[in-house]
Amino acid sequence: MPILTAEQNGPTGLTPSSTAAVRPLPRGSMRFSDAGFLGSWQELNRAATIPHCIQQIEASGTVDNFRRLIGESDAAFRGPPFADSDVYKTLEAIAWEIGRTGTSDYDAFVDEVVSLIAHAQNDDGYLNTWVQGGTSQQKLSAMRWSHELYCLGHLIQAAIAFTRTTGRRDLLATAIRYVDLVERELGPGARPDLDGHPEIETALVELWRLTGERRFMRLAKHFIDARGYQTMGPDHFGADYFLDHQPIREATDAVGHAVRQLYLTAGATDLVIEEGDAELEAALERIWTSVHTQKMYITGGLGSRHRGESFGDPYELPPDRAYSETCAGIANFMWNWRMLLRTGESRFADEMERGLYNVIAASTSMSGTEFFYVNRLQLREGHISDENASASRLSWFGCACCPPNLARLIASLDSYAATSNDRGIQLHLYSDGNLALGNDADSPIAAVSTAYPWDGRVDLTLDRPLGVELRLRVPAWADEYSVKIDGVAAFPAKADGYLVLEPNSVNNSIELDFYVAPVIDLPHPRLDASRGTMAVRQGPIIFALEQADLPAEVDVQDIYLPRDTKLTVTRAPGDLDTPAITASGAMARPSTSGPLYSNQQRSSPSEDRELGPLTLIPYFRWGNRQQAAMRVWIPTQ
Repeated sequence: MPILTAEQNGPTGLTPSSTAAVRPLPRGSMRFSDAGFLGSWQELNRAATIPHCIQQIEASGTVDNFRRLIGESDAAFRGPPFADSDVYKTLEAIAWEIGRTGTSDYDAFVDEVVSLIAHAQNDDGYLNTWVQGGTSQQKLSAMRWSHELYCLGHLIQAAIAFTRTTGRRDLLATAIRYVDLVERELGPGARPDLDGHPEIETALVELWRLTGERRFMRLAKHFIDARGYQTMGPDHFGADYFLDHQPIREATDAVGHAVRQLYLTAGATDLVIEEGDAELEAALERIWTSVHTQKMYITGGLGSRHRGESFGDPYELPPDRAYSETCAGIANFMWNWRMLLRTGESRFADEMERGLYNVIAASTSMSGTEFFYVNRLQLREGHISDENASASRLSWFGCACCPPNLARLIASLDSYAATSNDRGIQLHLYSDGNLALGNDADSPIAAVSTAYPWDGRVDLTLDRPLGVELRLRVPAWADEYSVKIDGVAAFPAKADGYLVLEPNSVNNSIELDFYVAPVIDLPHPRLDASRGTMAVRQGPIIFALEQADLPAEVDVQDIYLPRDTKLTVTRAPGDLDTPAITASGAMARPSTSGPLYSNQQRSSPSEDRELGPLTLIPYFRWGNRQQAAMRVWIPTQ
């Protein structure tokens, strides 16, 4: 396949010399239909979430923070030290949406804010409204908590997005002026200071990919290699919170602040893709195994401790205390995408899918304008909320990192669906739409028709014979599947988790049918917090029991299900607009106000109440009807 030009790329573009097993297709090669799950989500993002983010960064004073630097506002600085990043992420979301739909709805806003950013920049290139506005005088000198380079990373990514989608380079020029300053002050041979929040690393690699200036790659490598020597000084959270406790090449497991860990590994994976560093790649594999086999919730949520928004010990995954920050789910999606590019192995696409359909989807309301910061797996009645760990979705947050992060991911989601290499095309995410099976105008187009993830049937209809190899991911959950090629049963080989269709093996149609049925998942024996429970899943979708679907006198905490419960697909109640699952034989123990601890049996089975069928809804739809108790892991007997 031809190497793409910089302007053809989405969020990740690879250099001709990269060691990737597969490469992103040109931006726009996959176009999701509004009728499909992912396409309808992109449309909701366009119509509701992006406008909401624009409204909120204005209302919260985040844009005013730039205006005050040039005398256009006398308001005090508002927001956390990293508030600038919310503006940059919103701009990035807009850029990808322009690239996706060609919309001009945001032009006036973009022109004003890009101009504000440029005029707010100091003559030496420095740009951070928290520091410049007088809130802090610690310019690039107290970065453990300042997030100065974290904000710069998001500025770079927004600038790259506009360059690739519109060709405008004014924001890019602003970003590079700031990078030039950082390189002089903090680059190789300069002061050894590091930002407490990794993020700039992957942005710098992408800046190199866009511009061809290798110095940006060297700066990213410098920041990754310099971390882990406890240079930031003591802090009450400890060095591991900042990933400064140990060089990444020596790491054996995932630790510290979950988003920081995952952004660091994403940047390190970019280095491996471009430079083929075997030692670093081995460390990334160890961290990936730690995350995905010991420290990840069934929903793809990451971070089990509220203190430090951090990973806990192996198998420390309490459902009611899950922190599972939305940004951590997004960061893990981005990391797995890069691991997929590096290896071409389907296990990484499987984890992208798990997080996307569960923890990431759950974070956004059906309106697209309310959000969870924390994505717990259990909520009791009477939950004591704080802002981040609220019992219901909020329209915005004092720390508003998650909503614009969601907006930029969903606006660019089509860029993550498929890849290519010298052999052909690989399809990773299934949704209704059209896929160009190649990198040029003469490539065949496949119309993808599917109700995935609710139905495992995926039909691809080609407008001309397939002249390249096509690989179709077999989801890890799909124990059974069938394939028809041009209407005839076929048994293609499987490699790295993909069905391999050889060149010239398809004239017109491919019919995949992954057997989708509701199943019971049991927790690992070491998951003490979930012992004696079960979860219900259909395909990649995790289901939950919500108080709204129980009789008023029955508490969700008193429900249990027999291990042999029969699961049946039905429709979700009300306006949830999804399938639901009914579970037979549900029982409710009598509620009690007795002692917290007792050597007496609480109740005998004869005292338990039989409820009959129990309705479970998709986890990502909970909390859309009312503030109500919920649980994913349901006790069983």
